[in-house]
Amino acid sequence: MKKHIIVIGGGFAGINFIKTIARSNEFIITLVDRNNYHFFPPLIYQVATAFIEPSHISYPFRKLFSAYDNVHYHMGSFLKIDTELQIIETDTGTIGYDHAILALGTETNFFGLENVEQCALPMKTIHQALYIKNHLLLNLEKASRNEDENKAERLQNIVIAGGGPTGVELAGMIAEMGAYVAEKEYPEIELNLSHLYLIDALPSLLAPMSDAAKKTAYDNLKRLGVNILLNVSVKDYVEGNVILSDGRKIKTETLIWTSGVIGREIAGIPDTSIGKGRRLLVDEYNRVSGFKNVWALGDICLQLTDKNFPKGHPQLAQVAIQQAKLAAKNIRKLHNQQPLQPFVYNDKGSMAIISKYKAVVDLPKFSYTGFFAWLTWLFIHIIPLTGFRNRVRLAMEWFRLFITNNPSIRMILQPKKNEQKDKN
Repeated sequence: MKKHIIVIGGGFAGINFIKTIARSNEFIITLVDRNNYHFFPPLIYQVATAFIEPSHISYPFRKLFSAYDNVHYHMGSFLKIDTELQIIETDTGTIGYDHAILALGTETNFFGLENVEQCALPMKTIHQALYIKNHLLLNLEKASRNEDENKAERLQNIVIAGGGPTGVELAGMIAEMGAYVAEKEYPEIELNLSHLYLIDALPSLLAPMSDAAKKTAYDNLKRLGVNILLNVSVKDYVEGNVILSDGRKIKTETLIWTSGVIGREIAGIPDTSIGKGRRLLVDEYNRVSGFKNVWALGDICLQLTDKNFPKGHPQLAQVAIQQAKLAAKNIRKLHNQQPLQPFVYNDKGSMAIISKYKAVVDLPKFSYTGFFAWLTWLFIHIIPLTGFRNRVRLAMEWFRLFITNNPSIRMILQPKKNEQKDKN
């Protein structure tokens, strides 16, 4: 009988695992995800800043796997895994498995700051990115008709917590959006009241990257007018004020949180199999500690067996992709009673875009910045997109936008069932 594999989560790890193992007819694969599409997280900040459409970076699961007769999709939110009965529970049904692949990724970590969790804007999903886009545009409209200088400044100030690649890329995009768009389209706004803050508790931006990358990011964001505050963290958010660890306050209606992530909670997995950051402890083959047929891939797993990464791998797309492909091969080996191959991460480097024509690229043996780094960033982020049509559409859209500096999708869309009943 064919073995049934359940893949929970359709991110980089989930879809690359399925693509690799679906070629083998010994297995039936069911993908479980609460959304019916895969999306490309590295470009989600461009959706949040009205630069590109969500459809440019997303692709439906059913269309993606339509060529495979042994791949099925189950739309539902994961609730629990029962490792004794070998079933997983979702809010839309229960499914049995021979192997379970946990690839749920991470969620935003607010570090126990309750007010921040309630009021800050995370940016991990398409829904959250669209919410940020609407929020930014609505605040501009409010500020354009607000005659109270104090309220206008609170509406126009933006605080980004987190100086990693996401925070840096978002800050650069918002700064350029203000320079190219706000000045032309919002003549009622006093731009001298607008301030963009990028805050990080560490002594530099892009902490894991090279010194050249850190300096380039800092200098270019300063040139764009970003207020960079280092060695300080957000401690609270009270009555429209961001409270910093050094006691300073910044009045704002917009606190965007890119400061950290934590593994998603997996009900049914014992505490002994959970490590730092709520990541699942796995062996050298990515099997969850204590289990032979439950595997964890990508950001949610913590593997301490790779001698080059004794504290665990970075939570990057390349790690997830490489783990997924090897796990698929190892399950086939297991099925054919062959020895398994341990995972060793091949570090291909990291990169971040800062602004138009400015980026930083760290490769294993050298680093470079500037225009060619920017072209590299564009190329590397086009290739992994799912679907040829998406690649072509995004390349053409980027070409147009970088020439005109004028994204044209700044519509505030808030779908409602009974629009005719809303008051104008």
